Formats: sequence, structure tokens, C-alpha cells
Amino acid sequence: MDDASLTLESFLSRFQLLRPAPRRVTINQRQAAVLVPIVRRARPGLLLTQRSPYLRKHAGQVAFPGGSVDSSDLSLIDAALREAQEEVAIPPSRVEVVGILPPIDSVTGFRVTPVVGIIPADIAYHACEDEVSAVFEMPLAEALRLGRYHPLDIWRRGNAHRVWLSWYQHYFVWGMTAGIIRELALQIGDEL
Repeated sequence: MDDASLTLESFLSRFQLLRPAPRRVTINQRQAAVLVPIVRRARPGLLLTQRSPYLRKHAGQVAFPGGSVDSSDLSLIDAALREAQEEVAIPPSRVEVVGILPPIDSVTGFRVTPVVGIIPADIAYHACEDEVSAVFEMPLAEALRLGRYHPLDIWRRGNAHRVWLSWYQHYFVWGMTAGIIRELALQIGDEL
């Protein structure tokens, strides 16, 4: 599938018809969720943020809007939508949630659940300056191209751990964010 043939409809039909991914073993107990926002366009986009350089954890990294589950959140989906509204002003009512990906353990002790949602192209993003330094869109077909991700094996706490690395324009996409995008690409199909 090339860039021109990846429409929102083809993405959704492949995403919604795929069989569930095998469950990963996760050990972290603290819950978090991120929104994986797909922008509704003739050629869909993937919305990403760059975290503020002043944050204590993951400063300056490319990420999806998201964070830890609060006691006021009714579900992981509610947490992802609330965080997306707080970080980049995406109204929860304008997100069409289409599914979730299997949870992933973060190095900071969270079990992170990616929530895939479709957002309209006309949303005006307003980054929360305390948390987000930039909001940008990457063509979905480019994001889902498996060849753009390069593995790096590192040792953490005595265990081998693979992280994925990629560049888009001047943004370095790596770690959990690159892993989530790559997981989505694998689930949609490796022809991209």
C-alpha cells in the first residue's frame, strides 16, 4: 500500500477487521493512557507532540498526548481523552474512538494503553506550554512505513530491551512512541 492508497477508510477497515493482537505480559501496575490521534483528511495524518524541555521526565521527547489515570477518570479511554484536552485542547466530544492497542510497560513504571481515535482536521490545537513545546502532524502512510524504524538494543536493569528509532523532519521519534506507531503498523499490515 503506497501513500496515495492509504485513505482513512482503508486504514479503518484494516484496523477494525484485524484480529486482536496477542496480549503482552505487563508488570507495571500504575495505569496510564495515550491518545493516538489520526487526523481525518484525504491523506490521513498522525498527530504528535514534543514534550516541553522543562519537564522532569521525558523532556523534549516526541510523544502522544496522554498521562496517568486520575481517580476522576471512568476508564482508560476517558484518561486518554482528558489528557489530550489538557495538553493540546482536543475536545473529547470531537474524538471518534476506534479501538485500543495492547498495553505497554514504560520505563517510568506505568502500564500505558494506547487509545486510537479519529479527530477532525479543523481542530485548532493549543499546546499547554507547561507540558508541550510543539504539535505536529506526520502523514499516516509515512508513520506506518515499517522501514523507517531502526532497532537499538540496550541493557536496562540487567535485561536486554529493544527500542525503535526514527526521524521525521527535525523530530527524533523513538522509545515508546516509535514502538506504539510500529505496533500499529504491524497490526494494519506490513505492506505499507
